[in-house]
Amino acid sequence: MPETQELVTLVQSRAPIVVVESVEEYRVVELLSKAAARMGRGLFRWTVTEGLRRQGDRESRQEAVMEPGEVLRHIWAMQISGIYLLIDFHPFLDDPKHVRQIKEVALQAETRRQTLVFMSHAIAVPNEIRPFVSRFELQLPNETVLRHTIARVAGQWTEEQKDKRLRVDREALNLLVQNLRGLTLTEAERLARTAIYDDGAITADDLEEVARAKHGLLNGEGVLSYEPDTARFSEVGGLNRFKKWLEQRRAAMEGAHAGTLDPPRGILLLGVQGGGKSLAAKAVAGTWGIPLLRLDFGALYNKYHGETERRTREALRMAEVMAPCVLWLDEVEKGISTGDNDAGTSKRLLGTLLTWMAERKAPVFIVATANDIQSLPPELMRKGRLDEIFFVDLPDRDTRADIFTIHLKKRRIPVEGFDPLALADTSEGFSGAEIEQAIVAGLYSALGGDGQIDQLILMAELRSTRPLSVVMKEQIDAMRAWARDRTVPAH
Repeated sequence: MPETQELVTLVQSRAPIVVVESVEEYRVVELLSKAAARMGRGLFRWTVTEGLRRQGDRESRQEAVMEPGEVLRHIWAMQISGIYLLIDFHPFLDDPKHVRQIKEVALQAETRRQTLVFMSHAIAVPNEIRPFVSRFELQLPNETVLRHTIARVAGQWTEEQKDKRLRVDREALNLLVQNLRGLTLTEAERLARTAIYDDGAITADDLEEVARAKHGLLNGEGVLSYEPDTARFSEVGGLNRFKKWLEQRRAAMEGAHAGTLDPPRGILLLGVQGGGKSLAAKAVAGTWGIPLLRLDFGALYNKYHGETERRTREALRMAEVMAPCVLWLDEVEKGISTGDNDAGTSKRLLGTLLTWMAERKAPVFIVATANDIQSLPPELMRKGRLDEIFFVDLPDRDTRADIFTIHLKKRRIPVEGFDPLALADTSEGFSGAEIEQAIVAGLYSALGGDGQIDQLILMAELRSTRPLSVVMKEQIDAMRAWARDRTVPAH
């Protein structure tokens, strides 16, 4: 149902009080003006700074009805049929006198044909007037509206520039529309204007900034962090089975098989610390070209009862708004341990997460990473919530050689002066992170000589290092034994 008609229906049904929670004040006023005109009724608007006046008549401000209590008594006393929009009245709903006056207006609303509309960013409705309240929610703009908004902003830019043409990459335009979904019309227009006016173009370069700005608008409590630097798979050595698995599901994640094939739901990455699980999570988002959100379990927990669950629901809701996206649950076992030393908070958090994982419809791809499989509840790992469990083992010889090449090139060190296979032989048992740190240590050692790192320096650093596979041999061997017949090898 169109929004104007929905408002008309609410008012004509003699709803005494309508609550609208929104930051789009101008849009709400415009909709109410159309609804009032369609019904032939007056629209009166009140703010604490302007007082009460008839909408559209700036000369009719009445100084005598500026205060909250006065405007309620005035509406009650004058008995004029109409819609009374009270903007940002929420701080005054704590006063018992105001609540009683609102209730008296509501009790007579049907005979007087008066409708009170309270509009603010958030409104806590007192219990006394809750039975009289109907809520109206502004619809978020759909794809058609977003395209029209982008076209309108583009037309304004073209008109202002006169002799310039807007450069538009069609694929980037489609992705921009997807990135603007979930925002209010005002927010979407602002980000579209930023993208266009920045360089007079709509290109792939705009998408990361739009996604970052969108996350900034939505992330009120800092529970979800936006990870802008998503690595490409060229920066990940090995993981060939994992890469193939993801490539097979790329089209479904992009919606190519909508209606016949559900989008992939997510994966669990287990493995040795430093083996590349976090880099793989970033590479998924980078390869698919979608935002990566990281859930901070530490920020979720709150000492007040029910707050942790509320924050969890809000974080998951925001992930759906950012969809399509990757939701990274890093070291998930530390966030959902089911011990009894937290009054059941972790169990309730787990229940909230599991229900959402099973029931969500939005294309949010979960990448959960874990180091300790024994701490994970079995409910998390069943099919339907996650698609597959991959084990990220220590890299083999060829993969270690690739990792050396990747990190040398990353630091602009000529690879021609090194023998990656010889380095791989010397680094048996090293993780990817340990190989990187060996190169960093070699660079520092080179500073004592001519400043140039070479094969001999790097070999010396490798021989002097005891990797985690040696320091924690028993634990890593036990993890490998557990994963051998229970998981899919990522390499």
